[in-house]
Amino acid sequence: MSRYIKSRKHAVAPLAALAASLTFPIAHAADAADAAPADATTATASASGAPYLPQVKVEGKAQSDYKADKSASSKLTQPLLETPKTISVIKKEVLREQGAVSLTDALQNTPGITMQLGENGNTSAGDTFQMRGFSASTSTFVDGIRDLGAVTRDVFNLEQIEVVKGPAGADTGRGASAGYINLITKLPQIDNAIDGTISVGDASRKRASVDVNQKVTDHTAVRLNAVWQDNGVPGRAAIERKTYGIAPSIAFGLNTPTRFFLYSQHVRQDGRPDGGLPAIGWPAYSVATPAATASQLDKDRAAALLVAPKVDRDNYYGSLGDKEKVKADMVTAKLEMDLGGDTTVRNISRYGRTHMDRILTGIIGITAVDPTNRDTWIIARSRQGVDQTNEILANQTSLNTSFLTGGLKHDLSTGIELMYERQDTLNFTTTGTIPAANLYNPNPNDALPMPVRNGSGNEGSTSTQAIYALDTLSVTDALKLTLGLRTEHYNVRTTTTALATTGTGLTATKFNAGKWITSWNAAALYKLAENGTVYIAAANSLTPPGSANFVLSATGQQAGTADAQETTNYEAGTKWDLLNKRLNVTAALYRSENDGVVSVDPVTNLSTQGGKVRVQGIELAAVGQLTNFWQVTAGVQTMDAKALNQRSASTATNPNQVVTDGVRWTPKWSATVWTSYQWNDLTVAGGVRHIADQKRVVTVAQPASTGLAALPAYTVVDLMGAYRINKNLTMQLNVTNLFDKDYMSSLNNGGGRLVLGAPRAVTLMANIGF
Repeated sequence: MSRYIKSRKHAVAPLAALAASLTFPIAHAADAADAAPADATTATASASGAPYLPQVKVEGKAQSDYKADKSASSKLTQPLLETPKTISVIKKEVLREQGAVSLTDALQNTPGITMQLGENGNTSAGDTFQMRGFSASTSTFVDGIRDLGAVTRDVFNLEQIEVVKGPAGADTGRGASAGYINLITKLPQIDNAIDGTISVGDASRKRASVDVNQKVTDHTAVRLNAVWQDNGVPGRAAIERKTYGIAPSIAFGLNTPTRFFLYSQHVRQDGRPDGGLPAIGWPAYSVATPAATASQLDKDRAAALLVAPKVDRDNYYGSLGDKEKVKADMVTAKLEMDLGGDTTVRNISRYGRTHMDRILTGIIGITAVDPTNRDTWIIARSRQGVDQTNEILANQTSLNTSFLTGGLKHDLSTGIELMYERQDTLNFTTTGTIPAANLYNPNPNDALPMPVRNGSGNEGSTSTQAIYALDTLSVTDALKLTLGLRTEHYNVRTTTTALATTGTGLTATKFNAGKWITSWNAAALYKLAENGTVYIAAANSLTPPGSANFVLSATGQQAGTADAQETTNYEAGTKWDLLNKRLNVTAALYRSENDGVVSVDPVTNLSTQGGKVRVQGIELAAVGQLTNFWQVTAGVQTMDAKALNQRSASTATNPNQVVTDGVRWTPKWSATVWTSYQWNDLTVAGGVRHIADQKRVVTVAQPASTGLAALPAYTVVDLMGAYRINKNLTMQLNVTNLFDKDYMSSLNNGGGRLVLGAPRAVTLMANIGF
């Protein structure tokens, strides 16, 4: 009987009806099943004899589709209510409601994360973002193993996404200065179920995905997830994105003490990249002031640029031959053994490889040829080629156990991690003249020279050996202490091949750096009540030179002898489960300080190391059910960011400190909310996302000489409606950016190039479940 309730094709209890109408999730009613008596489910029939859906009576608390009670990570041994750090869990049911298809879409459900754009005409390939004011681009993990590569991650094979905020070096090792994102893979279960989605939308968007889980024996199951997508981009006529993905898996020994999982994921992406739009015409757009001795024509040109209108959002300044192709593969084997006495041993091994081949056209400068005739205005273009391969080979062996010493209970997670990472980047050169584009009427059919490989590039590798121990001590039933320590040895080897400065040929420069680094965390948590806790916590993380980008140099912040950046985080918070534990609310005060930070001056673009950045604020969140049919996930975060002791780029000749009033790309506050309500077979949902303005120029008394000094604040509203036609089919309509807000989602470091957020877009989706 319990298994019957767990089945996705029957998971339609009144307390869980929203999930059935939209997602037919696996094991949605698992908690309810444990509380339900054996005769709790009965099927009824109509007068015509056609069967109705089973009527399920569930005793005990209702389980929210939005709320998770425990992390899937073996390193976080306590329930989330009793884990002394800020953790947001984004479940697949929320993503299905929102029609989210990428990691970027999914991360809009947690505040404090902002997206980034590359410089010099080079858009950021893949997922590039900041968290709580610090870069988190290299802190993405899949099932606890670091994930590399320039890929825009799809959510088709994800059970949930766990966002852990604040330094977390003891959890994951080097580079976790902002926290980390752990993607939890869908794995086989003892269940027979099929989920599928088919969606179409404006801009010729088409997508189909399938999730098939099949029981083979009482302890063996297989699962297959696949996705196909052929998309245009709303508001961007020339941009195309295609994705193909397949993720097969098999599990042996399910529901036994020894379990073995073998799974892989293979993704192919083929599209035309977006080089962005010029920032001209946006409020506060500026240009360099001509010198007093400049010609009158130059002065007229500058004046004309300041009052010019925006370009059309459909303008494309690249070539139809531009491309972005990604091949991403990973294979994973995981063994779990329960040894008894609350002891489990795990071993997980993975090989992953990602290859990105891209040709991109960038835009770099506007000339008002005739200031009185905008038809003559042009914008210069650059051509870039990128060929990059990332590989990773990892093995983790871990032990989770509980035991008593001196009357104290310990929940211990300890392990050894071995990892080898490699990145190979080939450089390109463009020969010939690159014609400028007409500013207001660019022609994508313009013949542009193709970048070709010039023999230069960078090859880097990092090998890591780490041992860690994370222990939670239950001093009393109410008081828990958490201590964590991780020590690791890393070795970075890089070979940079460059074009010779004189004559012809290439020169190769090799660097090697390695050392032991140690990360720690400590926390105390007190249970004020069975459903409420308060805690204080501190943690650090280290980012050594070259450990994030596989590049070393003889001097400067990338020298092997340079100090590692150290980020220290202090946090105090409280967590409560309310409404019969269906709704979780949290509040946290935090302060993060990054010492030895590398900063880039927004005017000179020179980078230096040696300053300190401090980000502090408040984060509030709520997730779960308000009633049996009303669910919500919401969060708001403030960030007060300051650069401390930051010196100018030319410290040798100018030791004066640079005074700043913030940190780049760090909004003072951001907020997100998504809520849904069900009436019988009809479900309606909506959400609001807001991000305050993000400063590009933070140096006091040094305004932007050109472009935009900040990315303006924006608020976006989304809506969803779904109707359950029968037990196997639900139709869903999503409208994103309901009010067609014209906003920019990212701005480059130079302030002259931007990417706009999508205009109003409509998606019709059929959710199918058996």
